[in-house]
Amino acid sequence: MIARCCCLLLMLVLGAVPGGHAAPGGSVWVLAIDDAIGPASADYLVRGLEQAAQQNAQLVVIRMDTPGGLDTSMRQIVKAILASPVPVASYVAPGGARAASAGTYILYASHVAAMAPGTNLGAATPVQVGGPGTRPGAPEAPSSDKQTMPESQDTMTRKQVNDAAAYIRGLAQLRGRNAEWAEQAVRESVSVPASEALRLKVIDQIAADLPELLRQLDGKTLVAAGQPRQLQTSGAALVEYAPDWRTRLLAVITNPSVALILIMIGIYGLLFEFMNPGSSVGGVVGGICLLLALYALQLLPVSYAGVALILLGVAFMVAEAFLPSFGVVGFGGIVAFVVGAVILIDTDVPGYGIPLPLIITLAALSALLLGGVLGMALKARKRALVSGDAGLVGSLVTVTDVLPGNPFCGSVQAQGEQWQVQCATPLQPGQHVRVVARRGVLLDVSASSSAVSQGE
Repeated sequence: MIARCCCLLLMLVLGAVPGGHAAPGGSVWVLAIDDAIGPASADYLVRGLEQAAQQNAQLVVIRMDTPGGLDTSMRQIVKAILASPVPVASYVAPGGARAASAGTYILYASHVAAMAPGTNLGAATPVQVGGPGTRPGAPEAPSSDKQTMPESQDTMTRKQVNDAAAYIRGLAQLRGRNAEWAEQAVRESVSVPASEALRLKVIDQIAADLPELLRQLDGKTLVAAGQPRQLQTSGAALVEYAPDWRTRLLAVITNPSVALILIMIGIYGLLFEFMNPGSSVGGVVGGICLLLALYALQLLPVSYAGVALILLGVAFMVAEAFLPSFGVVGFGGIVAFVVGAVILIDTDVPGYGIPLPLIITLAALSALLLGGVLGMALKARKRALVSGDAGLVGSLVTVTDVLPGNPFCGSVQAQGEQWQVQCATPLQPGQHVRVVARRGVLLDVSASSSAVSQGE
């Protein structure tokens, strides 16, 4: 009797910890991908799978509608799915949704692949990164163009396609799905609707909605992290795992357009702080924005040439305010900024381009700022100097003291300093005199009638 109780207790413990068999009636966690796959969605899915394992969920459903995304983020998600102790079901829904490019890899990596009617998947050819290439679905180049294609570029393309084909074939063999079609999706960018995908054994289930999918999966046994798990999903509690503030913030700052805006705010904020030391606002805002932009750029596939051109362009536009180049340096800076912003993101993945209108708007704002600085500089140049010898000679000052025994010499207060003065006529304290010349630390003053009347 004691031995039987110990065995039951051990079974309960194994069912309660991640890695053991799922406890009967465990919850089903639902995660959603509704946009391009990037650093934010990868962080969201990885942490969602970890939370589901900690809460002893019996199944995680990833509801997908994505045009694809970054290769690094996709591989991060696939590794999390393969290592998850909780079975994962990828579900392309609702009707009209798709799992293109990176979404196809995630579907193949999941323990269960399901689609809703009216959805499609495929077009898993890796997008050319780092140079011009043929985009998925684009017409094939003529044979004469292929012959003139640089051999290094052609070799790089073959390496990327072969690597992607081997990767998805390995996932297909792991999950017992159609490996030939998977390789075809990579090499030929083919896509299939849900009904044909089921016929070709690309997916496992077709379900109109999530409750129907859970009814179909009820009673199935899946192997996750080497452990068999029998699902009891019919009527199971659903847990919608929504993105938290960290994921939402990461999604905002890793948007290439937002990253570019943060770079500009950061640079101009620090520039304003350097031009007006002690204001603090420019330094604080600029420093925060620049650090956020740098953090976003290290998560994105950026071109360092683009970053260098943006920084060079801003430097030229700033230098225009201090160099007599008549706009040549400033115009060159605007051109460098536009070119750098265009090539900043080193990928053609949908959703990760910077709109040209935004680039032109930022360049125009920089040009307006440059014009404003130049206008203020020209106005300041035309003003009369009010400091140094130029501001001292001709100024009207008041005698503060007269030397005893020498009424022709005394002292005045000018430009915040005490000066010794001498005059051709006797001086009196409180008298207004005009500075006519400076000789070292001695000022020559005149007590003419005009000076006296102007002082009065």
